[in-house]
Amino acid sequence: MKFDCELVGKIGSMALINQEINELDYNAFSRIGKYLQPGHVWISSGAVEIGKIDYFKRNNVLIDPEDDIAKSLYASQGQCILIENYRHFIKPEYSVRQILIEHNHFNDIDKKNYIAKLLMHSIKQKAIPIINYNDSVSNDEIMKMEISKLRSGNESTVECIDNDETASQISVLLKSKYLLIMTSSEGLLKNPSDPSTLIKKVEGSDTYELIENINGLLEHCNGSSRKGSNGMLAKLQFLKEPIKNGTIIIIGSPKYTIPDLIQGTVNRTIFTVR
Repeated sequence: MKFDCELVGKIGSMALINQEINELDYNAFSRIGKYLQPGHVWISSGAVEIGKIDYFKRNNVLIDPEDDIAKSLYASQGQCILIENYRHFIKPEYSVRQILIEHNHFNDIDKKNYIAKLLMHSIKQKAIPIINYNDSVSNDEIMKMEISKLRSGNESTVECIDNDETASQISVLLKSKYLLIMTSSEGLLKNPSDPSTLIKKVEGSDTYELIENINGLLEHCNGSSRKGSNGMLAKLQFLKEPIKNGTIIIIGSPKYTIPDLIQGTVNRTIFTVR
């Protein structure tokens, strides 16, 4: 099977922050950046939380939470720091390109094709695209109104409220061989509070059976006492479209490196056709 992109990866904001000292986790940036290479596209959350941390350090106070642009202000401050750190740890021979997207880029065919063209050119030019939702100019109320309007005329509206959905959409757009989701746990857990219940492999004889098995896991999440714990419910909902392309999906911890997660030398959950 031919793939246009080797890897689409995603990391959540909390995985980039050392919770004990409320500071950036530079080790996480290092582990990721060291192994990003041409053919990889990286979706990174974190701008809002990192911007908030940096703002507090410089001003010893936070922006009034009633301020309707607080999120945008934090995001615009955090984006600079986010990209600065990826640039620091990615090999100097590779270019780094920041790409900020919004939901309308995936709900308009011309914009969607343009994003695909931009990303494919970046891959060919040995550049590493770092993608995030454009919170710096996105107003939540306006975004909800736009999505509601789009949804009224189209059942398959892409919202991109969650970067898991963004990563899935990019994976489908580029037909990536792998989709790697880095999360706070080592993978999908039967019991969210018990790491020993890790589900290491979800398989199917073909894509149809694999998707059926994922549907079974969705039912399990819906029935749990902590619905969608660790964001797993949202992650599972976005896996089906990449799987239809033959994409191998891995959910794992950012305490491990990209090669280790791909090769399976560490704990992880892999979704694949046998």
